[in-house]
Amino acid sequence: MDRKWLIAIGSIVLLGALITGYKFWKHKHAQAEIVQAEVAPPLPPMQAPASTPAPIPIPEIEKPPAIPLPQLAKSDNIVFDALTELLSNQSHIKLFHTKRIIHKIVATIVNLTQQRVPVNLMPFNPPPRHFLTAGSGSHLIISPQNQSRYNSYVTIAEVTNAKKLVTLYIRLYPLFQQSYEELGYHNSYFNDRLIETIDDLLETPDIKDPIKLIQPKYFYLFADTDLEELSVGQKIMLRLGNINTRLIKTRLNEIKQELVQNMNGTKLRNAY
Repeated sequence: MDRKWLIAIGSIVLLGALITGYKFWKHKHAQAEIVQAEVAPPLPPMQAPASTPAPIPIPEIEKPPAIPLPQLAKSDNIVFDALTELLSNQSHIKLFHTKRIIHKIVATIVNLTQQRVPVNLMPFNPPPRHFLTAGSGSHLIISPQNQSRYNSYVTIAEVTNAKKLVTLYIRLYPLFQQSYEELGYHNSYFNDRLIETIDDLLETPDIKDPIKLIQPKYFYLFADTDLEELSVGQKIMLRLGNINTRLIKTRLNEIKQELVQNMNGTKLRNAY
């Protein structure tokens, strides 16, 4: 055991023994005074008590220094290693881009509440195969087989421990905040934006499959104009299919609860 720990523990034990001994002596002394008071004459007026001796100081136990974070531009290795440890599955790790990871996560979080998010800003590789549809004309729908394209991404959400994920996020938060400010958001907190995005995804309407589509030109659109006006994040949730959407919402709720509990209403920008 480290010598500093031994000194600290010994001091605490010594202090406890002194306090216990003092209380024992005081109790015995008080009993003796009571016995003597029955036969002794009245005591002279009490004099002012002597000054109380200074308490015995307890040595401070040194805390291990926090591991410094790298510069944002050189953070890819540490972030990728942390994700590898968190997921512990090489097939899942291969889905992530290995360059500018934090920047792409931040940019995606910012854009998910908008109408579109550029594919090159996504932190993941795109799903395999093309978007799958079934039927034609007025009967064009999202194919029931389309949701299988997202199985690997949904599995990541299923196996990731929400508490460990939020712990990693808090550790790396200064880098997230810096990246957020570099996008032009100098007077706000990335954590607030993250919560807003999670809330937006959780508000994705529950739509029964199948979902009807139209194809006016090259791209597929939702036949329901109300669905087409949803944020890009909510439209991605609808493409996942009902079962996958429910799973993602459950995990997002867990992550949000962890964030709220760990933040405790404080802002993270100046927490490090």
